[in-house]
Amino acid sequence: MTTLAREGTPGPSDPSAGTDRAAIALRHVTKRFGDALAVDDLDLQLARGEFFALLGPSGCGKTTTLRMVGGFELPSRGTIWLEGHDVTMLPPYRRDVNTVFQSYALFPHLSVLDNVAFGLRRRKVPSAEIRDRVGRMLEMVGLGGYGTRRPSQLSGGQQQRVALARALVNEPKVLLLDEPMGALDAKIRKSMQLELKRIQREVGITFLYVTHDQAEAMSMADRLAVMNSGRIEDVGAPDRVYDRPATRFVAEFLGACNVIAPHDDGTSRLPDGTPLRVAGFESGLPAGARIGIRPEKLVVARTDVAGDELAANTVRGTVTRAVYLGASTEYEVSVPWGAHLTVFAQNLAESSRLRVGDPVVLTWDPAHAFVLDATPGSAVHEAADAGQPTSIGGGPASVAAS
Repeated sequence: MTTLAREGTPGPSDPSAGTDRAAIALRHVTKRFGDALAVDDLDLQLARGEFFALLGPSGCGKTTTLRMVGGFELPSRGTIWLEGHDVTMLPPYRRDVNTVFQSYALFPHLSVLDNVAFGLRRRKVPSAEIRDRVGRMLEMVGLGGYGTRRPSQLSGGQQQRVALARALVNEPKVLLLDEPMGALDAKIRKSMQLELKRIQREVGITFLYVTHDQAEAMSMADRLAVMNSGRIEDVGAPDRVYDRPATRFVAEFLGACNVIAPHDDGTSRLPDGTPLRVAGFESGLPAGARIGIRPEKLVVARTDVAGDELAANTVRGTVTRAVYLGASTEYEVSVPWGAHLTVFAQNLAESSRLRVGDPVVLTWDPAHAFVLDATPGSAVHEAADAGQPTSIGGGPASVAAS
């Protein structure tokens, strides 16, 4: 494998290089719990004022990473920098960060106003300033007039807003959020995603948001990183990571993905011999490569036409499953080489919906397929976003070609 150099990547001899430009910089951070490796040689850099989501399945190391940034865990190796200052060994109260947890951790015996003002009073901020800052923050989170209520008199979404106001009123350099919407129902969660992004833009504070919810991360984050087994597999803008994932794990973690193994004979053909076209690989695919296609990128249509010759990126099949999802229908289509492809089709009219047993033809644009190397977890493209702060892990996201 060939590791590509990136502009602005600090050299190994200078662990502080570039950290003065970043809100958060982690340099070769590793965390072990006994024999268990939770975070493995992580390099990560967040721009000031950025909304950054750390995404991955349970046990991937994302919460451990957040806890190390907050000072609740010490790294076994490596350094952590906040706005150019090495805070690796500092306790939480000496770092200019605040944390919002899933449990909210509100004081039940205190009013909303007193909960939000708690940190300011501990810092002995003058009373007049406390009233002014708390009032403005409650208005910002949509809780003006709720100051005298207790947490037990609030809904889950309102309690989350109090926790957010309590963290933001201290004007930290960085706000850490550890799955703060996990206890909310789907409708409130959706509205809070929009509110949280609005608030982040207003205050301009760097947010590091940890979640396992793909849609949540993609709807809010300026950039996101996908973690797996303690390492970052891909990092970038949500649309790039989704449309051009760096690894098969990322492709399948961020929603559904059809992975196809083309003919491995030096030609670009599907397993049934149909010509295959992939944008950027007009001269042929790398040996052993796989292609990925998102279900919504496939166009499905009924067909009663038989024939031997098919145009490129065209596959005949039969509907074997149809699941109505409201705005769309999910189809499973059996194809000639014995596999099944998943298709999402918008429900424009009842007459357009397919039934199990219908013969269909699938097509897709060459620009809508992406190429994955045959090596598990690797990719055949540059994963970093041009013009974004360098932010890569020790895993396959730092590998571009074999």
